[in-house]
Amino acid sequence: MTTRAASHAGSWYTDEGKVLDEELSGWLEKVDETEEPYPIRGCKAIIAPHAGYSYSGPAAAWAYKSIDVSVVKRVFILGPSHHIYLEGCAISGCKSYDTPVGKLPLDLDTIKQLRATGKFESLTLQQDEDEHSIEMHLPYIRKVFEGKDISIVPIVVGALSQKSEAFFGNILAPYLASDDTFFVISSDFCHWGTRFSYTYYYPEPAPSEAPGIRLSRNTAPSTTYPIYESITRLDHEAMDLLTLPPSTATDAHAHFSEYLSRTKNTICGRHPIGVLIGALSSLENSNEIKPTLKWVRYEQSSHCHTIRDSSVSYASAYIRF
Repeated sequence: MTTRAASHAGSWYTDEGKVLDEELSGWLEKVDETEEPYPIRGCKAIIAPHAGYSYSGPAAAWAYKSIDVSVVKRVFILGPSHHIYLEGCAISGCKSYDTPVGKLPLDLDTIKQLRATGKFESLTLQQDEDEHSIEMHLPYIRKVFEGKDISIVPIVVGALSQKSEAFFGNILAPYLASDDTFFVISSDFCHWGTRFSYTYYYPEPAPSEAPGIRLSRNTAPSTTYPIYESITRLDHEAMDLLTLPPSTATDAHAHFSEYLSRTKNTICGRHPIGVLIGALSSLENSNEIKPTLKWVRYEQSSHCHTIRDSSVSYASAYIRF
């Protein structure tokens, strides 16, 4: 067993440990208080973006500031697969992951338990190092758990059906319920523009029920409703469906799946989010928990005005029960 290199350091984020540590500290310090003070008591999971740090580093800080690190010993990281096709989920064969701010050991006992289910595939070292969705969370995890003895369980999530999301959520639910365990869910939100083959557009602001359309060279946006505001509406529609309460996790999972089918929104971590909601649904039914999912930050990489523009959205949330 070997150590996974920080393969995206030096391009997606700095490979200089001191500089990176200062950047992470700076972004965390700039997070404003929400309705209740940080860290969030009972916080069990976060959803946070995984783009280059110059784009999404500040937004991710809002999620990481939520974590109460006092009791956590094990951190699951669920990220989407960008480079290999998976019908299920896959786990690493490494013993540790490197970052410019320090190594993170893998929880080999937990990974052995997951392998024993026969439901998880294995990543090669090349596949592991090619994927950025998990790596982009490692420096933040190492930073917020600075000086703490923790281990990680990275899981790459494939193109799952809603039923499969619930299945894997049910496998992971007992771990999520454990007092010493925390979950990080890696996802960006809408990838908008012709470069992403996605130009969905609401021609009117909410609460209009006018259906969404696809913009093209022959179909232009309204002069009174900019594209970036339509993207905001589109993303917040998903965020509202995932907010707990008023929905239960079971209902939220069904509504989110229907929303994705209808809008095809390019939320790249939709399946890791689905697995988390599936786990929460399982715990609602077996442990009678009442989870809270609250969004604390939303940003776009740029504002789109025409079909020639593009942007990626970043949203951060915390989950507690």
